[in-house]
Formats: sequence, structure tokens, C-alpha cells
Amino acid sequence: MYKYFYLFFICSSLFIFADSKKPNIVFILTDDQRFDNLSCYGNKLIKTPHLDTLAEQGTRFSEMFVTTSICATSRASIFSGLNETTHGFTFGKPPVSEKIMNSSYPILLRKNGYKTGFTGKFGVRLAKNKEKIKEMFDVYKSFGGPRHYKQKDGSLRHSTELNGDNACDMMEQFKDGPFCISVSFGATHAVDGNKKPGDGHFPWPKATNGMYEDITFPTPLHDTEEYRKTLPEFFTNPDTSMNRFRYYWRWDEPEKFQINMRAYARMTTGIDNVVGRMRAKLKELKLDQNTIIIYTADNGFFMGNRGFAGKWSHWEESLRVPLIIHDPRNTKTQVSKKISLNIDLTPTILEYAGIEIPKHYQGRSLKGIVDGKAPAAWRTSFFCEHHMNNKQIPKWEGIRNERFTYAHYYERDYEFFHDREKDPQQLRNLINDPEYKPIIEKMRAERKAKKKEFLANPIRK
Repeated sequence: MYKYFYLFFICSSLFIFADSKKPNIVFILTDDQRFDNLSCYGNKLIKTPHLDTLAEQGTRFSEMFVTTSICATSRASIFSGLNETTHGFTFGKPPVSEKIMNSSYPILLRKNGYKTGFTGKFGVRLAKNKEKIKEMFDVYKSFGGPRHYKQKDGSLRHSTELNGDNACDMMEQFKDGPFCISVSFGATHAVDGNKKPGDGHFPWPKATNGMYEDITFPTPLHDTEEYRKTLPEFFTNPDTSMNRFRYYWRWDEPEKFQINMRAYARMTTGIDNVVGRMRAKLKELKLDQNTIIIYTADNGFFMGNRGFAGKWSHWEESLRVPLIIHDPRNTKTQVSKKISLNIDLTPTILEYAGIEIPKHYQGRSLKGIVDGKAPAAWRTSFFCEHHMNNKQIPKWEGIRNERFTYAHYYERDYEFFHDREKDPQQLRNLINDPEYKPIIEKMRAERKAKKKEFLANPIRK
């Protein structure tokens, strides 16, 4: 009898130990990839089989957004869990403060026993940048945007594939865990300094050579002069609109559009290939059953829609991005329609690691949603903004809720209001429609209240 009790005790102890072991985390971030540019989000022309499988085995978030649609600010928000108004960083602004970065997810993970690694595009400027990065990561391998890098043997290797190499090396190095590896792709961002269609503007990894040659991508929606006549000049004049100016780099001619779309799709599939490699490496190291994988993008992307390129604005194409969370310990597969934000990623990572979430964070952990235990009272709206000093990118603030989008381009004294239930493509500006006046007034007040709240956040002082 004692013998069986002893065996039961040992087995129970091993089970408790295994169950309490902290998970590894692989956080994957892409650039300029809006929500509908993956097969699992309904785009059946673009091949992303590994991401499709990841979504099938986990939680796909259909209502995932960034609070500021530009890479530098969004990445600062992801590190800090804060909106732009609070962390204050965008291009041309002072670096993110030490005080804010001291509670970033890599630093808190390292303080709590995690090994941390980073590969790819960092994209954020920090106070005491070099010292702070050393504090954030055990291994840091940063390089710029999507292009081919010459290797020691003279060969060329695409940045996407280098990210895969580095991530797999870190998995080997950190295999005794726990670890968090941040894999930050420069793809699918364009090479803005190279206007050559195809492999100049959107260079792809060699592994995807020849793909999509037989595909004709559909003409972008609402790329008409009739639609643009409904917009203010600061959005339609290339001299005052970066969205319009960059359109002429990428999407303005049918042949150029097809060449660049095929190149962009090859870049996307190149990322998917690396996701497959990383999953295979985790399985080889027997880490796959205890590693959380999070996949998302830093902002959306106009691909000729509305006659635009880029992002920066309040429309869905700009704000909405993919998010997949796969927890192999959780067999629940689902599509979540809860409004989720880039500022939620930091508290999510910390909760998975069993680390207390700082009270000044403005995001909320998504772990409960993945586990099927989301609180009944979840957000129904969020504050979004863009404050970069650029004469071709108008500054704005707004509120997006479950039905309506309100945006105030405050330097131009111009407002947009869309009823996405009746007008899902956001083609009509209803700001002067008397039927919506009470709702518009309420959203104006919400914008002001949120701004005041974010300015008062104690981390800014």
C-alpha cells in the first residue's frame, strides 16, 4: 500500500511540476500587413499554409487593431503597453524614456528568469539606446528592412530568412528555458528608396521565386476619381497626402500593380515559410508543447484601395491587422470577435509568463480570451491617433467602436464619421448628418476624455 502511495505521490508531483513550468514565448511581428493579407483571413490568393495551421490550432482575432498606424509608434506601443499620447514616440520625436522602457516586456521577463532574444527590425529609438537594448535582450541581432544581405561566403540571404536562422539559433541556445524570442520582420514593408516594380520595391526571398506568376490580383476597391471627389484635398492632392503620393510609386498602373502585388505576396509567403521552420525547430527540440506563439503586424496597409498607398489614417485598411495566438496547452480553437489592440500584447506576454502586469499599462491581457475565460465586461471602443510631424501626413485623433468610426484631423479642422454597419467600406462621411448628431457628440466627448486620461498617466511624469 505504501508503495502505491509513494508512486502516486511521485507521479502527482511530476504532473504539478510539468503543469507549472513557465512557457516559452515566440512573438512574431510583421511590417505593413493588414488583416486580410493572409489565407486564414479570407485571402485565398495568398498562400500561407503554416499560418493557416497556426490559426486552426489556436485563436484567430478578427477584430485586432493598432492604436497608431505607423511602425515606429506601434512598436513602441507594443514594447510599453501604452498609447502614443502616453509614451510620446514617433518619427522626429524624442526617444522613449527610460522610465517607460523599464517596464517593457523584455526587461520584466529578464528580471523574472526569462532568456530574451531579438532578431530583425527594431524600429524604436530609446533613451540610452545601446545600454537599454543590452538590458532588454540576452541576444540582439538587428538589421533593417527587407533586402538581401551578403554573407561571409559571398552568398545573398534575405532578411526574412536571416530572421529564421537567428530565431532557430536562439531556440537552441535557450532550450533549457524559459525564453521569449521576438522575431521582427522587415517584410512586408517596401524598400521606399527603390521604385523599381517587383524585386526592387518589394524584394522577396529566393524560396518564393516564381510564385504567383499565374495569378491576376483583383483591381483595388474604390480606386476611382468619383470616390476621391468626396474626400478633402489634403487626402487627394499628392503634395499634401503621402497616401496619394506613394500611390504613384506602387499601384497607379495596371501592370505595375500586378507586378508589385505578386512581389508582396511572395514576401508574405516567405514569412510563412519561416514560421514553418520555427515550428519545426521547436518540435525538433521538444519545445513545441510548451511554447506560446503570437503572430501580428505593426500596422495595416493600403494596396491601391481608395487610390492610396501606405497607412497613417483612420480607415480599416490602415488600422486593422492580423493576430493569431497559439497555446499548445490549450486545445480550444476559435475566432474571437473581441476588440483587441497592439497595446494588449505586452500584458498578454507577461500574463503567460506569470508576471504581474504594471498598473499603468493601457492594454489588457488577451490570455483569458484564448482560454475561453474573457471577462464579460470587455472594451467596446478604443482611442486611436497619429501625431507625426509631416506635412503630407495629417495629424488626427479618434474613436472606433463596434459600429462607428470617428476621426478628427485637428490641424485641418476636419472630421470623419462612418457608420460601418450601413457602410462597411467607409465610403460616406456622415459627420453632418443630423440623424447621428447625438452619437457624434458622444464620440467627440469620449475622444477628449481618453486624451485627458492618457496625458494623466503617472508613467509620463
